[in-house]
Amino acid sequence: MSTDCPNVLDSDVFIAAKNKYYAFAICPGFWDSLIHHHNNGHVLSIDRVKGELLAGRKTEDLVLWVKEQVPAEFFVGTDDDAVTDAFGQVMLWVQRNAQYFDQAKAKFATEADGWLVAYAMVHDVTVVTNEQPRPESRNRILLPDVCMQFNVPFRDTFSMLTDLGGQYEWRPPD
Repeated sequence: MSTDCPNVLDSDVFIAAKNKYYAFAICPGFWDSLIHHHNNGHVLSIDRVKGELLAGRKTEDLVLWVKEQVPAEFFVGTDDDAVTDAFGQVMLWVQRNAQYFDQAKAKFATEADGWLVAYAMVHDVTVVTNEQPRPESRNRILLPDVCMQFNVPFRDTFSMLTDLGGQYEWRPPD
């Protein structure tokens, strides 16, 4: 996939990175690279994801990073008519899909995932998520499955970083 198509990041990209492999204390370069690639037009997210990220503790590294270091335009709005209409299509499909349990539908309606798909449908971007497709799932509506339903391209964090040429080098401490 080319870096010409921007990547719109799901909440789990940020949360899994800070909790595991790219914790702020051990890999600050990952976080700097997200801002760098945003400034070059390759990485962004949406306002709904920002809301999910800011729901953490006020002193948490990720919350502080979003508030203090991320440019305001990193998180784009989802309130334009085209995205709202696309979101309506996504939610109609979810609600009419007899495969999913009602609690899965209710949970999906409160998350950013539907908005990510809608934004990607309208703006021709690739959704980046660490979730894996599970088309047989009944108790959880997974982002890749919804992407596939609406022909929205998706990939994981590592695929995006490879495509963007990300390299994080170790340096001995001073």
